[in-house]
Amino acid sequence: MGAGGGAARRRRGTAAGLIGAALLAAGTALGAGGAYAQPIPTPGGSGSPAAPPGPATGAVLAAAGTGPEAAVPTAKGLQQALGPYVSDRNLGTVSVAVADAADGQVLYGSGENVPGTPASTTKLATSVAALSLIPGDTRLTTRVVRGADPGTVTLVGGGDPTLTALPADQVQIGGRPADADTAPASLEALARQTAAALKAAGTTRVKLDYDLSLYTGSPQHRTNPDNYNIALVVPLMVDEAKVDPKSREEAPERFADPADAAATTFATMLAAQGVTVDGKAGPAAAPAAADAPVLGKVDSPTIARLVERLLTDSDNQLAEAIARQVAIAAHQPAGFEGAAAAVTQQLTRLGVPMTGVVLNDGSGLHKGNQIPPAALVRILALAASDQHPALRPVLTGLPVAGFTGTLGKRYGSGSGAADAAGLVRAKTGTLSGVNTLAGTVVDADGRLLTFAVMSRTADTVPADTVRAALDRIAAHLASCGCH
Repeated sequence: MGAGGGAARRRRGTAAGLIGAALLAAGTALGAGGAYAQPIPTPGGSGSPAAPPGPATGAVLAAAGTGPEAAVPTAKGLQQALGPYVSDRNLGTVSVAVADAADGQVLYGSGENVPGTPASTTKLATSVAALSLIPGDTRLTTRVVRGADPGTVTLVGGGDPTLTALPADQVQIGGRPADADTAPASLEALARQTAAALKAAGTTRVKLDYDLSLYTGSPQHRTNPDNYNIALVVPLMVDEAKVDPKSREEAPERFADPADAAATTFATMLAAQGVTVDGKAGPAAAPAAADAPVLGKVDSPTIARLVERLLTDSDNQLAEAIARQVAIAAHQPAGFEGAAAAVTQQLTRLGVPMTGVVLNDGSGLHKGNQIPPAALVRILALAASDQHPALRPVLTGLPVAGFTGTLGKRYGSGSGAADAAGLVRAKTGTLSGVNTLAGTVVDADGRLLTFAVMSRTADTVPADTVRAALDRIAAHLASCGCH
């Protein structure tokens, strides 16, 4: 059922071309049509350049075979190739779906329509909903405006959790220095702008408050109250509310009150620019007026870049922020419930099979989320579709096996999946007793496939053992012609 050496060589060349094109596109902002999450600010408030034009439709997938050599695998072939690995006892209760990326049709499945706990593969749903509603070149703006009370300035949260207090030369994304496309907005730059505007008006002493009115509802994640996996979800924070902004831990310590910490840091930066802040900053009594004079503003990277980052690094804080932008674009309340409703509504409009889908958040931390594998492979197929070029950052943001993000330390020597390093791109998901993997792979005949594998085990089964079993399924899919 497997392919011969010639097909394998074709597969490796095709896959390498696909990955190279995808990684190239990852540095390119993609535009999109649809409703604005909020009025798009003019790029450059933080000194960042405007996003360059995106690739033509299908450019990322141009290397994938579509001719006679790229035959579609059969259900029988996939069963024979994957069956022994799907039945691995280390996986516990497992469900799987493999689909043709060209049309999203399921080619092989086992429990493919049975809802399972998606964990962080929920972020695929959030990302597709976001990029189908919000133009990819949208940026999230943090502003400072004249306050309602004389002598007061208001720091207005725009929903950008990546706003940083670090100097530019210390900022890293995924352990690498940020470039022009990925560099976050600078709180220090905002302080410089604000201080310059105040001093130009003859003011060197102010009171400071902050506006959190962009979001609604409780900011506390219902199943993760520890402030490590995720902080309070508020529209104003710095460095994702990390106490140590340089931390690369999976669950770093975070500030209990992210907005207060951000405002305190901003006040210190104003003082360094020669503007004294009297007293301690607190919440504004009312939302900032729409016509309040702007003293300074800085812009995040584009939504396209933020989606890539949240997928590569499985960033919970950023995923919840993007989910709230989906809610705003869909005219839903910008809280957990409104965001989940907006994502659900948009996926339904896109034709994703939603039977059994239950969403409670945008990050996948909620243990009550439910998504069948068949829905995940359809979501991924949408991102690969020529009809939806705006969704391409969902593919370019997927971790690359053995190289980037949450797959960077997997698919190594001795894993039984090392041959697929660099060939599999997939979103991971992990909760206690839950492990998932959903992504794309080019098979031995050059056919682009989407897949999703969802496992539920006892909490006592080591997560690394389960993940290795999931990786072997994806690896054998990559080496398979499966006819």
